[in-house]
Amino acid sequence: MVRTRRRSVLLLLLALTVLSPLALYTSRLPAAFNPIQTRDFPGEITNQGRGVKADKLNALPLETVSSLKEPVGIVFSEELGGLAKESTESDGQELPSRKAGEHRNRVLSEVTAAADGTEVIEQVTRREAQDGGLVSAVSEEHEKTTGSQQQSSSEESLLETMPKQTSAKVVAENSQTARTDGKTKNSVLPDTRIRNIKDQLIKAKVYLGLGSIRANSQYLKDLRQRIREVQKVLGDASKDTDLPKNANEKVKALEQMLIKGRQMHDDCSIVVKKLRAMLHSAEEQLHAHKKQTVFLTQLAAKTLPKGLHCLPLRLAHEYFSLDPDRQQFPNQHKLTNPKLYHYALFSDNILATAVVVNSTVLNAKHPSDHVFHIVTDRLNYAPMRMWFLSNPPGKATIEVQNTGEFTWLNDSYSPVLKQLGSQSMIDYYFGTNRANPDSNLKYRNPKYLSILNHLRFYLPEIYPKLDKMVFLDDDIVVKKDLTGLWSINMKGKVNGAVETCGESFHRFDRYLNFSNPVIAKNFDPHACGWAFGMNVFDLAEWKRQNITQIYHSWQKLNQDRSLWKLGTLPPGLITFWNKTFPLSRSWHVLGLGYNPHVNSRDIERAAVIHYNGNMKPWLEIGLPKFRSYWSKYLDYDQPFLRECNINP
Repeated sequence: MVRTRRRSVLLLLLALTVLSPLALYTSRLPAAFNPIQTRDFPGEITNQGRGVKADKLNALPLETVSSLKEPVGIVFSEELGGLAKESTESDGQELPSRKAGEHRNRVLSEVTAAADGTEVIEQVTRREAQDGGLVSAVSEEHEKTTGSQQQSSSEESLLETMPKQTSAKVVAENSQTARTDGKTKNSVLPDTRIRNIKDQLIKAKVYLGLGSIRANSQYLKDLRQRIREVQKVLGDASKDTDLPKNANEKVKALEQMLIKGRQMHDDCSIVVKKLRAMLHSAEEQLHAHKKQTVFLTQLAAKTLPKGLHCLPLRLAHEYFSLDPDRQQFPNQHKLTNPKLYHYALFSDNILATAVVVNSTVLNAKHPSDHVFHIVTDRLNYAPMRMWFLSNPPGKATIEVQNTGEFTWLNDSYSPVLKQLGSQSMIDYYFGTNRANPDSNLKYRNPKYLSILNHLRFYLPEIYPKLDKMVFLDDDIVVKKDLTGLWSINMKGKVNGAVETCGESFHRFDRYLNFSNPVIAKNFDPHACGWAFGMNVFDLAEWKRQNITQIYHSWQKLNQDRSLWKLGTLPPGLITFWNKTFPLSRSWHVLGLGYNPHVNSRDIERAAVIHYNGNMKPWLEIGLPKFRSYWSKYLDYDQPFLRECNINP
């Protein structure tokens, strides 16, 4: 009987030891899931399971309901696998706004107790106004609404305030979370130090102009010395890696001098005025330099290099020393054969013309079927003929003419010639007292005064026996055989050209004056433009549609330049409106004379590359990365080039 009672007591005690913890645990669950009502931190669940004393957890006072409507914090709980997890609790309410001095930051750090080896979670709450510390509460919502710089500084502050015993896993977890933007402090620009050094130099120069600083001669002398040292260290460095090893030492010395200067002069208003004056002066200098750059670029584009001036003189002298029978080109019977491939090229630049001819012939499948019709001015007529007599382009046929041979092309027939010789045009180019000077210098390029630039509108008159021609500018290079252009069905169009409407500035409204009702009535401002430089012209269709007469009528309307400025592309767009057949872009790639970012793949696939722009390949200002495409078609060992010191 006694044994039975003992067994009952033992079973009862065993049931109590099993059931009482369960009852106690379930009673604590509501408090865990609703910490605001019970004023207990959720971390107590972990403490209950591990037997952590509550007095250690509540070593510091907790925030009450009155001061916190939304629990914001990151709890790092240790799981069985030892991994740190991050959880953020929010009930959707906004935190009450508080002043900066009253802002509270909560950091939950996992530490290891030294005495008994047990782990506790300490909740640390600090006021910025009390201890001057900068500890930021990290939460997902806060990261979304703050910038990357605030996030980076938050990370630094968090790491600084965590105890030394903090687990490396928690730090790694926090750092990884902060990098989710991809905008960490490590992703800095390669010239950040250089920019900071330049800022310090600007600040130092401001100090040099302050009265209180100038009154101290010794400090002024030392400051100037530090400025010279830093400027010497900076040199021409463009990246931080270009700075010498002693750069930090010199910069720190300058910073120390600036700190002394700040103590000597604490009036910020004078410094602000000085900085504003420097900013205004810098803006004016920048504006002046931009204008000067534009002017010098235009001047360099118009100026003839010394070698190109020497070359026609040497060639002319050699040409006139030849016997008359040696001054003639062979195969002149091919000039009017419509079954051959005819090219029109109008230029006064001998080297540029030579490159166009050489590149076309060298890339042609049947060079003997290609005929080049070159027209130049009277001054360069003899040198141009001499060049091709001494450097014949293989089996191709050459014809060289000068504008004086076209007796029918006079000011009574051509409105353009009449305008070019008018007093208003002379005043526009050479007049010093202009009422409304045009700010864009490109419209005063001397090439617009040359009739060579306008001969492209008279192709049927110049070559009446031909039915189809390819027009080539002198700043292009041919990279592939062009005979396929003659087999293109242009569907009744007169002009075959590559459209250039990939950019907004290549549409009609960039070339024509749509404020004029005549232009606005007849054309679409958003119509796609196209390019001169490599064009296929159906001369038979040209004659049938009387294109030259259309050109003349529009030139007469533009006598006062109210429809468009000078140049040949605007009247070309008008004359060939709805008469242009778009060619594949691979036939003609443009931009090598102004755009250094032309796609290399486009260049390799192109049949013709065009150096349109001011940076021509024969000028020193030409883009070096594209010059080799042009220079490879010249033999710089040629005697005339050596004598005139023309090198690649």
